[in-house]
Amino acid sequence: MTRLHHVAVGAQRVEALAAFYREALGLPESARHRAADGSLRSIWLDLEGTLLMLEQSDEPPRPVRSIGCGPFLIALCVTPDQRVTLEARLLALGHPIESRTLFTSYLRDPEGNRVALSHYPTPAADSSAGSAS
Repeated sequence: MTRLHHVAVGAQRVEALAAFYREALGLPESARHRAADGSLRSIWLDLEGTLLMLEQSDEPPRPVRSIGCGPFLIALCVTPDQRVTLEARLLALGHPIESRTLFTSYLRDPEGNRVALSHYPTPAADSSAGSAS
């Protein structure tokens, strides 16, 4: 195994949720899938090789309130400049930033899923920085 293939997120309103990820965060749409009756079943968005699969669900959203067992956050890798630009775009579109740390901004998508914009240094970045000195 070398990388994450996809993350699947259930959504009551697939089209609206996909619009948020496309318009607010700039993720390109990769594919749309229809159910046998022709209704929209899913929209897939590209995360530079990993797919974010937004799948139709009839269950109500279950917003994460805190760290718990199982998935609780979709963290997107950004540069510091991208973070500033995306924060401004999100605010202009009516999506407030819930909290910030030195490296990460946290917000909610329209269905209450927790999303992060992060440029936290990865171990690979730390080790390459250390070897340069």
